[in-house]
Amino acid sequence: MSKQNDPNSSIFTLDIGGMTCASCVGRVEKALDRIPGVEAASVNLATEQAKVRLNANSETSVDEIIAAVQKTGYEAKLSTSHGNTQTNQSHSFWGSDGLGRVLLSFTLSAPLFLPMFLMPFGIHWALSPKWQMILATPVQFIFGWRFYKAGFKSLVAGAGNMDLLVALGTSAAYGLSVYQMMVSPHANHELYFEGSAVIICMVLLGKWLEARAKQQTSEAIRALQKLWPENAKVLNPTVVIGDGTFLEQYRELSLEQVFSSDRILVLPGERIPVDGIIVYGSSHVDESLLTGESEPVKKLLGAKVIGGALNGEGVLVIDAQAVGVESVLSQIIALVEDAQTQKAPIQKLVDRVSEIFVPSVIAIAILTGFVNWYYLDSASIAILRAVSVLVIACPCALGLATPAAIMAGTGVAARFGILIKDPQVLELAHRLNIVAFDKTGTLTIGKPRVLAFIPLTNTSEENLLFATAAGLQLGSEHPLAKALLDAAKTAGISPIPPSESQALAGIGITGKPSAGPFAGQNLALKSIASLTSNSNWLEILSKAQPLLDAGNTVSVLINQDSFSPLAIIAFGDELKPNAKAAITSLHQLHIRTVMLSGDNTAAANRVGQFIGIDEVFGQIMPSSKAQIIHALQTSSKEHQYVAMVGDGVNDAPALATADVGMAMSTGTDVAMQAAGITLMRGDPSLVADAIDVSKRTWKKIQQNLFWAFAFNSTGIPLAAFGYLSPMLAGSAMALSSFCVLSNALLLKRWRPSHYSTR
Repeated sequence: MSKQNDPNSSIFTLDIGGMTCASCVGRVEKALDRIPGVEAASVNLATEQAKVRLNANSETSVDEIIAAVQKTGYEAKLSTSHGNTQTNQSHSFWGSDGLGRVLLSFTLSAPLFLPMFLMPFGIHWALSPKWQMILATPVQFIFGWRFYKAGFKSLVAGAGNMDLLVALGTSAAYGLSVYQMMVSPHANHELYFEGSAVIICMVLLGKWLEARAKQQTSEAIRALQKLWPENAKVLNPTVVIGDGTFLEQYRELSLEQVFSSDRILVLPGERIPVDGIIVYGSSHVDESLLTGESEPVKKLLGAKVIGGALNGEGVLVIDAQAVGVESVLSQIIALVEDAQTQKAPIQKLVDRVSEIFVPSVIAIAILTGFVNWYYLDSASIAILRAVSVLVIACPCALGLATPAAIMAGTGVAARFGILIKDPQVLELAHRLNIVAFDKTGTLTIGKPRVLAFIPLTNTSEENLLFATAAGLQLGSEHPLAKALLDAAKTAGISPIPPSESQALAGIGITGKPSAGPFAGQNLALKSIASLTSNSNWLEILSKAQPLLDAGNTVSVLINQDSFSPLAIIAFGDELKPNAKAAITSLHQLHIRTVMLSGDNTAAANRVGQFIGIDEVFGQIMPSSKAQIIHALQTSSKEHQYVAMVGDGVNDAPALATADVGMAMSTGTDVAMQAAGITLMRGDPSLVADAIDVSKRTWKKIQQNLFWAFAFNSTGIPLAAFGYLSPMLAGSAMALSSFCVLSNALLLKRWRPSHYSTR
């Protein structure tokens, strides 16, 4: 994405070209950090992108940032908006990382190294020195020019990178061969043209494999991008829906020309182009690539639909609500792209190592050359061993180890409705000891209904009192508010609108009715847990106790002027079908479960016991949730790692306090912004799945770093002591990057525990 959705945002994403290893990443980051006004910068080798955050008052332009990157020897441009699925030119057949260059370089090199394979059969044949140089020269200076160019830029920038190591190593082998040929024109045994050529071939092959693997790690993003249909069928504004003639009265417009409030026609088998509400028709809609839901969802009149979902058997007309960057699909892509651009904290260690890696390798190679020359009295052997050290030590795998695993892990998680927004989650998920759940909307369906309405005043108009209570909730999105308004509608009672109202997060709402017996008075509809200090608390509790004992949620309509209770309202909510299985899955992971609820303790305990929750906190205020999370974290001598799962505004502080915050996308935007993980379905079983995929991704990061360090730490000594020829060193270096990327790609096989294929 070129810029965040907010037009005033100071966060930019740049496409960086020419990076080859972890050292390149460190150099670009240093260049960005030195720019005045840059608050933070993060560069990712796998995505080849840099994320830059400017200070709010910074006057630095994007062009100045790009120019600073280009001075370090790399290409930079503002990243195109998500939705661009064009393949990078460098990955084309004849591009710098293309297969064509690999095949042609191997074709020219084959006559140089094939005689080595004939020797075991007693066939001693080799090209003349002249022909060896003729074949090796284009490989060295045409196909290998990219290494000279990038290596020179790194030297100008005062640092080294993988390209510099390859350029130095192959040039030494090629130069030694030219020297030996000039000294002994007819000698073949001390020529190493095949070594320099094969090293370049193997590095090019490795870069091609890397490019292919990188494309596969970002497959989830491309799959989401492909969900966008190119056009939408926009109905003419004057068309009357219902008589069937509207099927022929539409305009085919590109998505850029569609606005909210347009009516969109979606035929069977087509993808829905915008987020909106169905105003005509019904159908089954496949949202699997957006939410991870494996089965098509039945959508009736008035239901919300998501852009990118696949329409089933019915004809739909949708009132567009969110278009383009405002749509859910666009936000999902932005979240996944953002997560893949960021770095896990462990990557900071890798970056620090990479800063000194290349200079250290060059120093080791020089030392290797001198030591071998001194003890073996052979300049050619000394140079070859130094070349092997330079080639085997290329830090490609080190730079790809962490970002490749993050891209693969976050990508496959997104495919199944788990959006990991913060890579730090990956380092914390495997440590989780406790998972705390909000109750309403998280473990329960979140669609309560009114079970009882008990007046506590002498008014003879019960319906008028109900209308007053329902009127306070007009405009509120809270599940209890909707339940009260639905009950009023069912009973044929018109709510009395308030002249003014104010929501009390996690407590209720206050307002002044505009009509009726309480017109102009200060009334409030509050949770019973918030009224313990009320002078009429005992009276309220005596009336509400039977409802509380039955496990209901209880609210009280109260006159704020006289502090007298007016009515008690009881609500009931059903548990989600997978709530019990979700708790069981967490117990199988040896994780303790906790439930936080504003309901009375008896009702909360009843729910907790039924689904197997280990510990229940009932009758708590929203402000107390964050305090409880903190108390859980410090409940023993060692820090307890706590995850919080919620969906409401009142859960946001607790989500932010927890080590890992998980928000249901069925909840509020505030909750999702405060959480490190967003669950695209309101299914609590996704919690265990999110922890599982996070753990597996973390393991892949550890494995990749182990293999990357193992290749270099074992390869350098072997090369220095002559156990690795330059050709084998080049092959091992390419193999190390391929192994790291292939290991990361194994994450693509991950499936949620309850996933079912169709």
